[in-house]
Amino acid sequence: MKKRITSFFSRFQNADAAKTVIGIIFFILVIYPVVRMLLFIDAESLQNAIGHPSFIRGLSNSVIIATTATLITIVIAYALAWCLERVDMKGKGLFRVVLILPMLIPSISHGMGLIVLFGNNGIITNFLNLTTSIYGRWGVICGSIMYAFPVAFLMFADVLKYEDAAPYEAASILGIPKHRQLASISMPFLRKPLISIAFSVFTMIITDYGVPLMVGGNDITIPVIMYQEVIGQLNFPKGAVYGVVLLVPALIAFVVDILNKDHANSRYDTRSFVLIQKPATRAFAYTTCVVGSLLAVLPIFAFVCIGFAKKYPIDLSLTMANIQKTLNMGAIDYLLNSVIIAIGVSIIGTAVSFITAYLTARMKSQLSKFLHLISITSAAVPGIVLGLAYVIVFKGSFIYGTLVILIMVNVIHFIASPYLMMYNSMNKLNENLEAVGETLGIGRLRMIMDVFIPQVRSTIIEMVSYFFVNSMMTISAVSFLVTTRNKPIALMINQFEAQMQLECAAIVSLTILCVNLIIKGTLQIVAKRTSIRKYEVNQNDFQEAV
Repeated sequence: MKKRITSFFSRFQNADAAKTVIGIIFFILVIYPVVRMLLFIDAESLQNAIGHPSFIRGLSNSVIIATTATLITIVIAYALAWCLERVDMKGKGLFRVVLILPMLIPSISHGMGLIVLFGNNGIITNFLNLTTSIYGRWGVICGSIMYAFPVAFLMFADVLKYEDAAPYEAASILGIPKHRQLASISMPFLRKPLISIAFSVFTMIITDYGVPLMVGGNDITIPVIMYQEVIGQLNFPKGAVYGVVLLVPALIAFVVDILNKDHANSRYDTRSFVLIQKPATRAFAYTTCVVGSLLAVLPIFAFVCIGFAKKYPIDLSLTMANIQKTLNMGAIDYLLNSVIIAIGVSIIGTAVSFITAYLTARMKSQLSKFLHLISITSAAVPGIVLGLAYVIVFKGSFIYGTLVILIMVNVIHFIASPYLMMYNSMNKLNENLEAVGETLGIGRLRMIMDVFIPQVRSTIIEMVSYFFVNSMMTISAVSFLVTTRNKPIALMINQFEAQMQLECAAIVSLTILCVNLIIKGTLQIVAKRTSIRKYEVNQNDFQEAV
C-alpha cells in the first residue's frame, strides 16, 4: 500500500514538473516576445506613429471595414448554415465542400481574385462594361467577407447541429407563433455562440493585411501601415506601436470569448429537427446555397482563367507556359519550404497539443489551470503581431532566417484551436480510465497508446489537418521572418502581383489550393476508415460479450 502511494505521488510530481516545463516554454514563446515588443516602443516612435495623419485614417478604416464585413459575414454564414442544417436538400455534401474552399487559400489570394474579376481590366468588368472600381473600402469589405465567411459558416453549422428540437415542438403544440419562438428560444440559444463568432470574425478581418494590401487603394488599414513600416522602411519601433493597436481588439475578443463560455453540462438527449420540406423554403435554401457557392468559387474561377492565359487581359488563349514561368521564378523551392514547414508544424503542433491537453484535462492540479490558460493565450495575439515580436526577440540568433523559426512561430500561432479540440475530447472520456489502469497495473504510457489515442484518433486527424492547411496558406505570422532561403510559397503572390505577373500569382494560388485539397481529402479518407474500423471493433466486442 505504501509503495502504491509513493508511486502515485511520484507520478503526480512528474506531471507537475512536465506542466511547469511546458508552461515555461509557452511563456518564452508567447508572453516574452510580446512583452519585448512592448518594451521596444519609445516615446518618439509612439508620438510619430500616433501623430501621423495616416494613423487616424487607418484606424478608422480598419474599424469601419471590420465592423461592416463582420455584420454581413454573420448574416451570410448563418443563412447558409441554417439552410444546410434545417432544410431537406440534395447535394449538401457538395455544398459544404464548395463553401469551405475559400479557407484553403491565403487572404491575399481573395484580394487578387477581386482584382482579376472586378479590377480596371477585370474579366467581369470588361464583360459587363462596368465603370465602378473594386479598389477602396468596399473592395476590402467584399474580400474580407469571402475570406472570413467559411469560418463563421462552420461555427454556425456546428452550433445548429446540436440544437434541441424539443422546445420548438412544445412551442408549436402550445400555439406559439414562429416569430415568438425565434425571440424566446432561438436567440437565447444563439446568444453565446453568436458573440464568440462575431468577435472571432472581427479579429480575423481587422488584423488581416492580405486583402487590404491588394484592393485597399487609398483606404489604408492599420495592418497595411504596419506591414509597410516594417518591410518597407525597417522601422521596428513604429511597427511595434501599430502591433499594440492590433493587439487590443484581439485581447478584447479573447477575454470576451473566455468569459462567454457556456459551462453548462452538454445534453445528450437532444431531439433532432425534422428537416423542412416546404417547396418555397427548399427553393430559398437552394438559391442561397447556389449563390453562396458561386461567390466561394469566383476567385478560383478567376485563377483558372488567368493562370492558363497567355497574357491577361490582352490574350486569354490557353497556354501552359505560366506554370514553367512560375517554376523558373523559384516556385518549386518555395513550395518545398511550405510543405516542410506545414509537415513540421503538423507533427510538432499535434504532439504538443496532445501532451498539453492530456496534462490539463486528465491530470488535474493547481498548475493545470495555469497551463490551460497560457496554452490558449496565443489566440489573443494576431499573427502579424507575433511575427514582429519574433523579429525583435530572435533577430541575429542562429535560428533566424531558417525554417525552424517559421515552424516555431506557426506552431505558436495556430496551437490554441487544436489544443482546445483535444482538451474537449479528453474531457469527454471516462474519468475513471486512469484509476482502472492503476488498479490493473497498466502504466500511463501504455494507457495513452492503447486507450486514449484510439479514442481520440479522429480529433488527432482533424488537428493535423488544421495545422497543415493553415501553415500552407498563412502570410501574417511569417511575413517579417522570411528570407530568400526560407520563403514559403504563399508570399510569392504579393511578389508576382507587385510585378504585374498575375498569371504566375494565379498559378501559386491554385498550387496552394490543390496541395491543401489533397491533404484534407487524404485525411478525411483516413478518418472515415478509422471510424469504420472502430465501429467494427465495437460491434465485435458487443457480439463476443453477448
